Parts: sequence; structure tokens; C-alpha cells
Amino acid sequence: MAEVTTDAGAPAADAPAADAKATTKVAKKAKEIALPNRIHTWPYLVRLDFLTALIVMTVMTVWSIAIDAPLEEPANPNKTPNPSKAPWYFLGLQEMLVYFDPWMAGVVLPSLIIIGLMVIPYIDPNPRGNGYYTFAERKFAITTFLFGFIVLWVTLIFLGTFMRGPGWYFFWPGQYWDPHKSVALTNVDFPYLVGARTHAAQFMVGMGAFIVVFMWPLFLIPILRKKEWFKQMGMLRFQITAMLFATMCALPVKMILRWTFNIKHLWVTPWFNI
Repeated sequence: MAEVTTDAGAPAADAPAADAKATTKVAKKAKEIALPNRIHTWPYLVRLDFLTALIVMTVMTVWSIAIDAPLEEPANPNKTPNPSKAPWYFLGLQEMLVYFDPWMAGVVLPSLIIIGLMVIPYIDPNPRGNGYYTFAERKFAITTFLFGFIVLWVTLIFLGTFMRGPGWYFFWPGQYWDPHKSVALTNVDFPYLVGARTHAAQFMVGMGAFIVVFMWPLFLIPILRKKEWFKQMGMLRFQITAMLFATMCALPVKMILRWTFNIKHLWVTPWFNI
């Protein structure tokens, strides 16, 4: 007997498996549609917000009573503290000044953070999970937030608070903060380190390093453009997301380069330094 095949040439034995898969997909979709689109704010949301606020207020009240926060002496213009530290919530920016120029650490990067937060609703094309955030639906968004806030921002605040002593030198935990410590640091620019000596060569080498560090996700477009999520996102939204993500990743890259090779700038020009 001749073997019965489908139009595509596949054996008919595969048809039940395909039908079962399609049936499962339809059932899952019907289950999602059957879920309520709206729930009452009271008591579900308001009750949860009230309990959360109550717990946070209780913890902060007990914390403020149990832990003393003594004030320092009045400001004396004739005695500048060493080191002069900003409030803890600004120490991340002060720590970034070690690795970037002031215009970059104090203007460009904070502005990109604000702009990036504003454009999230416009560059995220995923319609599922609107109104709530689950890791299954927002793997990239949640992972990026945890990396940017917990790993980078909190780490910068920790470094500035506990590991930067007199002269803004780096001190390990438990190490004595010697106010007379003097460390000779010879910071060099990346183009000079790799052998570029002329201004033109340093400009070209620095521009190449800038493209690699700040625009590396764009080189992945030929590989990612066949992905379904890439087609859904589109080229423009992917480029914006890639630029913001690469800029965020450039901070730990610059920190590692400073710690290991004492690299001050990647790209040196007559107009700006990065």
C-alpha cells in the first residue's frame, strides 16, 4: 500500500501531533480571553497598597528610633572635610565622576536615564502583561532594571559611602583611612595606550573604541533580525533600546578599564572626551 502523505509531503502520522499542538494553543488562547480584563480597585489594590504602606512606615519608624544619626558640627569654611561627600543619594553621581568627565557623568548619563525611563512605554511592543509585571512576560525589562539599579546604582553608592576615603582614594573594608595617603596614579588615554601618537590616529582609534563600547548591539542586527520579537519591535525601537542598553553597560566597562589599565578616556577630541 502506498503511504498517505500530506500536501507538504510529510507522513500522515504527524498530523495528529500537529492537531494536538494546535488544539492546545487554541485552548490556551481561549483561557487567556476568558480571564477578566478588569478587577475592582477596592478591595484588591487599595488593601494591598495600604498594607504595604503600613509595613514600610512601621519599619522606617522602628529603624529611625533604634539607629542614631548624629549631626556633624556646623559648617566651617576654614575646615573642609576630607573627603567632601555628597548626600548618599548623590554619591552614585559623584562616584561616576571618577570614570567620566563632569559633563558626561553629571549631564549626559542622568539625562539618558530620565529619557530612557520615559520612552519605555513606547519601545516595549509586548501587549501581554499590561498593568502587571511578571518575569515570564518581561524577562529583558526586569533583568535590565535589576542590573541597572541593583548592580550599578547601588554598587556606586556603596563604593562612594564605604570605600572612598580621604583624597577620594579607594580603601578596602576594614582598612585604615589614612588622610596622608598618596598614591601615584598614571592614567592614560586608550589611543595612547595602544600606540597612537598623532592627533589623527588618536581620533580614529578613539572613535573605533567608542563604536565598539557604546554601539555593539547594532552589530547584532543581521543575526537578530530574523527573530520574531525583533520583527515585532521594529528597527527604530530596537536601535533606541540598543543605544540605551549599551550606554548603561558602558559604565561597568569603563570602571573595569580604569581599575585594571588606568585608562582615563576612550575617545579624546578637541571638543569632548569620553
